[in-house]
Order: sequence, then C-alpha cells, then structure tokens
Amino acid sequence: MINIDSFLSGGPVCAMSDHNARITCMRLVPLNETSLVRSEMLREENVLVTSSSDHSIRLWWKGACQRCFRGHNGGVSTLSDKLLGDGGAKVLASGGEDGTVRLWSLSSSGKRGQQALKATLYGHQKPVTFMSVAGHKPSLLVTMSKDSKVRVWDTTTSSTIRSSCCVGMTSVPGAPVDMKCHEALLYVAAGSSVVVVDLRTMQKVNTAAIYQPKLYSFAIMPSKSLVSTGGFGKAMLWDIRRNQETSKPEPVTELDGHMGPVTLLHMDPYKIVTGSTGDNFVNAWETDTGTKTNSLLCNRPELGSTSIGCSAMAINACRIVTACYGENQGLVCFRDFSSATRPILEYDDEGDDVSKFWGTQSYSDSDGSDE
Repeated sequence: MINIDSFLSGGPVCAMSDHNARITCMRLVPLNETSLVRSEMLREENVLVTSSSDHSIRLWWKGACQRCFRGHNGGVSTLSDKLLGDGGAKVLASGGEDGTVRLWSLSSSGKRGQQALKATLYGHQKPVTFMSVAGHKPSLLVTMSKDSKVRVWDTTTSSTIRSSCCVGMTSVPGAPVDMKCHEALLYVAAGSSVVVVDLRTMQKVNTAAIYQPKLYSFAIMPSKSLVSTGGFGKAMLWDIRRNQETSKPEPVTELDGHMGPVTLLHMDPYKIVTGSTGDNFVNAWETDTGTKTNSLLCNRPELGSTSIGCSAMAINACRIVTACYGENQGLVCFRDFSSATRPILEYDDEGDDVSKFWGTQSYSDSDGSDE
C-alpha cells in the first residue's frame, strides 16, 4: 500500500503483506465509524478494508493491519459498497465463496475481531459475487450470486432463522457483470444487457442497454440518467430516459479506441475513463458528449517497461492510478492533474504536469448519489 500524499512528498512506501492469497475487493470507510480512534481531529481520515481468498477481511490504518475478521468457510469474494444502517450502529457486509452473506461490526475491539461477526445470512446456492446498499433504505442490502440470482436482505430484522431476513428475490439472464443501487432502483449488468429492477416490487421496469455478444464492465451516472458499458474494443454511452419507451435500446455514442475487451470503466459527472487488458493505455472521454479528451500510457518505455496490458485503475477526482502487467513485472503509475494548467486533446509529449486529464470542475466523485 502506498500513502499517495506521503509518496508525493518523498515519504516512504509501505508494503502490507498480511494476506496470504489474492485480494478480491477493497473499500474505504470513514475512520470515525470504526473502533480504532475517536478523535474528532481524524474524522476525515479513511480506513482501508480488504477481502481475500485466504478467508479473511482486514482493516488497515497507519500502514498496518489493525483488525482481522474471519468467519467465511471459503474465500471472501466481495464487500458492500458502503456501510449498512444509519446512526452509530453501522455494519459492513461481505459475501463469500461459501454462498453466505456476513455482517460485521467495525466498532468491535480486539485485534482478531472475535466479536465483530453479527450475523450470517443464508440463501444463495452459489458464491456471492456483488453487493450494493439500497439508496432509499440504508438497512437493505442487495446481493447477487454467480448464478445471477438476486436477493434483498433487511439487515435490521432480528430472527434466529437468518434466511427470513430475505425480503425480495429475482434473477437476471446471463453471467453477472456488476450491479449498483440508486434510490429504490437496482441496475444489474449481466450477460449482454443492463436491466433496471424496482426494489419495492422486485419487478423489472426497464432495459437500459443491450450489447451483443456480452458486456465486460458497467457504470452508471444517475444524476445524468446515463449508463456506460464496456464491450469488445469499445465502450458505449446510453441514455436511460431515451430508452425507456423502446424494447431495443440504442447507445447515444460509441467510445471506440481499444484493442481488447473494455474491462475497466470509470464514470463521474465530467469524465468516462476506459481501459482494456489488450492495451497499454487508458482513454478519457467527456461524459456529456462522448468526445475523447486524452489517452494516457500505463507503461513507461523509457524506463525499460515492457508491460502490455492495463489490469486495474482507480480514479479520484483529478488523480488516477493505473496498473499494467507484462511477462516479468507489473507497473503502477500515479498521476495527479489537480495543478494542470491547460487542456489537450491528445497525449502531450511535453509532460503530464502541463496538461489536463479532464475539466477544471471541483466535485465529489459520489455525485451526491449512491453511485
């Protein structure tokens, strides 16, 4: 793990290697919603939560593992996109290869977190792959398993039979790609389509996007009624409102410019960023128009890097981290465009520090929604 602010100022790099298997999911949660510290001076700081195939969940702060939660009878495959509940009794949800959903209190004390497990929810027959907290009721957790079965759980229900916490079920065709809640709606990408489900009735209300033969990634921008999907060689931008009245939705525009499947996709009010395992670059596009604004290399040929594919990316406002891989090594590249002075339309050989990756607006990546 790298503390980016410390890294930029010449501080040390901290390697955190407590997991002994692949890390499957990462989330940032507010420090003041854990038991690690109660100081008001630190309320703006975050704690990193990771899940792993080694059956554990770990909380990281100050460069070290502060808590380790165990309970799944198999690898932990996913974590909830935010904490459940309101007030002071918030919990984190996890989904596992064992098909269970588990609820954890981050305020429990003890290095091993023995008292952290609050509930185990049974019902899925296959590994749990995705989770999202409902926007209209923060105690509702939506989960999807590998067989594309969707369940809604009321995590405030007190019952000795934990399967009774399930308050809604549905299923979608095709292999799951991703899902996200916004208010009372659930957007599910699976197979070749993105469908919209009303969580109050568990009925499908719309098909927001269709791309054959399959989707590789998915993102939504609820405030603009936009959906972005990743296909082979390109991403597509869809207008949810425009497609409400048709059984054959059409994209607003196509973001064409990759050599392989677009597996990496970020979307916020001002930019869409796309990446593929078949390329050594990521592309940036304007959200409103789909106009390409920049292309950024993920490798560094001048340093002898022979990396050939972009494997991961993380974006926060004007900062972007990309990871690429090759035959012998991987490379992580960090860029900060917060002090950029002018925009460009193509890669700028003069240096990244004088070009803009996207617009000058200051905003929250959350878009004020549940994205």
